[in-house]
Amino acid sequence: MDLKFIRYSPVEYPLDEMAARSLDFMELMSGRRSTRQFSPRPVPREIIERLVQTAASAPSGANKQPWTFVAVGHAETKRRIREAAEHEETLNYSGRMGEEWLRDLAPLGTNANKEFLEIAPWLIIVFKQNYEQVGEERHKHYYVSESVGLATGMLLAAIQYVGLCALTHTPSPMDFLINILGRPANERPFLLIPVGYAHDQATVPLIKRKALGQVLVWA
Repeated sequence: MDLKFIRYSPVEYPLDEMAARSLDFMELMSGRRSTRQFSPRPVPREIIERLVQTAASAPSGANKQPWTFVAVGHAETKRRIREAAEHEETLNYSGRMGEEWLRDLAPLGTNANKEFLEIAPWLIIVFKQNYEQVGEERHKHYYVSESVGLATGMLLAAIQYVGLCALTHTPSPMDFLINILGRPANERPFLLIPVGYAHDQATVPLIKRKALGQVLVWA
């Protein structure tokens, strides 16, 4: 199918404003932290809708948009997700994780208890679509993990921009989410993201990020 091409006229800023905006956004995103201590304070559904719509504007291989975002706010569904996640995490911490992995996690104080999965007002589960099923036909998707990763990054940035908190949670394996949420065979869980306000007594580890010279190479 031939696509119609339209003129693209992105907004441009004077260099001094561009520099100021880049600094403002860097400072905003540098303040993003993963918290495991959420408030049950409600977040309006329309906010979640706009955050997901922002994420879904991400670029994707051949514009296949191979993602589904499942927003869970129902208490019983969140309880079932927590129960299943804690089962997998208990197995992880009691033997499936190697010694080096456990040593690296130890300073962060994480464990198999995932109460935040019930406390956070919303869970956004990102699914990647390995292909599209249209009737009897399968339509191929391209660069699925890369595309869904881009959309997830935009989702996390949007969450930070509106003043909410998020946690990137991966209770591996995550196939239990397919069953609990009734997802089709072409979808696989990519990330489980609790979203909401931080608890007023929330704490996060005092970590250091790599210096610019360690992550940027000029070539």
